[in-house]
Formats: sequence, C-alpha cells, structure tokens
Amino acid sequence: MRILTYNLRSLRDDPLAVARVVRACAPDLLCLQEVPRYGRWRAARAGLAREVGMTVLAGRRTAGLAVLGRPGVRLLASGFHRLPWAPPLHRRALAVAVVSVEGRALAVASTHLGLDPRERLRHADLVLRLLAGRPAPAVLAGDFNEGPDGPAWRLLASRLRDAHAVAPEGGAATFPAGGPRRRIDGIFTDPRLTVLGCGVPPDPGGDFARATDHLPVLARLAPGGEG
Repeated sequence: MRILTYNLRSLRDDPLAVARVVRACAPDLLCLQEVPRYGRWRAARAGLAREVGMTVLAGRRTAGLAVLGRPGVRLLASGFHRLPWAPPLHRRALAVAVVSVEGRALAVASTHLGLDPRERLRHADLVLRLLAGRPAPAVLAGDFNEGPDGPAWRLLASRLRDAHAVAPEGGAATFPAGGPRRRIDGIFTDPRLTVLGCGVPPDPGGDFARATDHLPVLARLAPGGEG
C-alpha cells in the first residue's frame, strides 16, 4: 500500500504541478490538508481528484481535509470529526476513510493540527482516542505543525509509529518546500502494519517548489508488524 500526505495551500500555487507530483507518487490513498474551502471549493476538490485519477472518500469543507483513493480501493465507511474549537483559532478536524485495499481493511485519517502548542497537544490526544479500538489498522497522516521533538508529535509516536523514524526512505524535512528545514508533515501507522519505507519522495520533474509550500510524504506499507 502506498499512502501519500500533502498540504496543498488551498491550491494557490500551481494546481497542475500538484497533480503531477501526486501522479508521479502513484498512491493508493491520498491524505490532503488545506484543500480549498472557499468559492467554488467543491469544483476545485473534484477537479483535483479527476486530474490525479482518484475519487474523494472522506472530507468536508470544514478544516480543508480530504482522503482520496485510487480505482480499486473500496470505501467501507467514512467519518468526519470536528475537534474542539476556540475562536479565533482556525477550526481543526479529522477526516477518516475505512477502506478495503486488496481485501484488507484499513482506516486512513487526515488531520491538520494548529499553531497553538496547547491546542495541538489536546487535539493529538483526541485524535488518538477517535482512532483507538477500531478493528482495522489505522494510518494517521497530516501536517502536525511541529516536529518530532514536540509534545503532540511525541504523544502520537507513543501510541502509533512514526513511519519515517521506523524506515526512513527519501528526505525528512518537509517545510518550506523551497528550502526545507523542518519535518512537520508525517505519517503514523498502527503497529499491526509493516513500514517498508517513508519519507519525501524524489522530485524528478522539479515540481515540488511550484506546487505548494509543503513537501509530500510517501509511505509504503504492508500487512504485519515486523517492519
């Protein structure tokens, strides 16, 4: 299974470059943050899905989150959870798609934690509780707005596995795209999954800096927990 996470910055940069990056990574499942939320947001989301040959499995306008799947990925259930909101901070949420990939169930979630460190920690704890107890192994992907030394990241890594730390493959830093210095985007996996590799994929077309201000993160996963 190939899972890609990507912050789109509302497609304000070069949407065609975004589509080329996604197609080059060939994910089975795509977790998105900062999907367009204003104006013709439905058309923008649907247009991106068509451009990359995928369908929208989960997500709403709130918080700009979506999970997309390639043909052959079967949607079993979807959910969208608004996280506690404290204005004037931006509203945060969790989009979840429970899918069957080659006959195996998987719960794939996309989130975008906020800029306030106390809120991030509270939301990370709630996200873990929302994903706990599911019969299908869970994958949590997103923009966490802090790195592995942050308390929210450490909390997530104490219950799930930081896929890049388990099996680094490709680059680590994800922000800013033009000169990445921080690893704030990542993928966390259920211990029941084997991580074959995870990191920033190659950029053969030179599209990363044109597409958005974040770099994508790609994880290759397999059933079992040995990796």
